[in-house]
Amino acid sequence: FHSTFNLHLSHTQTMSVITIQSPKHCATKQVFKIERNYKKIFFAFSTFFTTILLLILLIYFILKPSKPQFSLQELDIYQLNLTGPILNSAIQLTLLSKNPNQKVSIYYDEFQVYATYKNQQITSDSFVPPFYQGQQESNLLSSSLIGNGLPVAPSIGYQMGHDQVSGRLVLILKVNGKLRWKIGTWVSGRYRFNVNCVSVVAFGIGTSMNVPPMTSQCSTII
Repeated sequence: FHSTFNLHLSHTQTMSVITIQSPKHCATKQVFKIERNYKKIFFAFSTFFTTILLLILLIYFILKPSKPQFSLQELDIYQLNLTGPILNSAIQLTLLSKNPNQKVSIYYDEFQVYATYKNQQITSDSFVPPFYQGQQESNLLSSSLIGNGLPVAPSIGYQMGHDQVSGRLVLILKVNGKLRWKIGTWVSGRYRFNVNCVSVVAFGIGTSMNVPPMTSQCSTII
């Protein structure tokens, strides 16, 4: 009887072995599962945003905007007096701004104008209010440039006298600003742009300065 009981006990123990995982092991598996879910969500969002970005870039390059065009329509010099190293100036100008794009509009967020002579600024900055320019739209922009008591280099007096004798003077009108492109409902980030308008005006003894420029040419850099 004793021997039979031992055999039965041994058989029962062999058939009743159960593997029980510790709470720590279960928690680790749960953490791995949560991490996998976060990775899937992150990958899905990354794929979505990457696709949108590539689509925007594709549209941008297909409809690559042309630079806005500027031309000087009018330039009146009301004052350009030099007293020693001090210059006083008063200039009125009108620029024609044109958007040559058929499918792209432009937001001008910043637009400032000033005049230079012999690589020296001779007026203070004049600011044009922000404006929107539609597709293939043109705008006339007027600005008054004033320079009161601006110190200039000693050589300016000699160069201005030489120009007065020659009967003409070269002014460079500069525009600095920031713009954004609008393609459909998408609006780009800001791009800095610069415009240089080289203008040759009549300038001599007995010559009225309130006359149209003899020649002018504008270039745009973005």
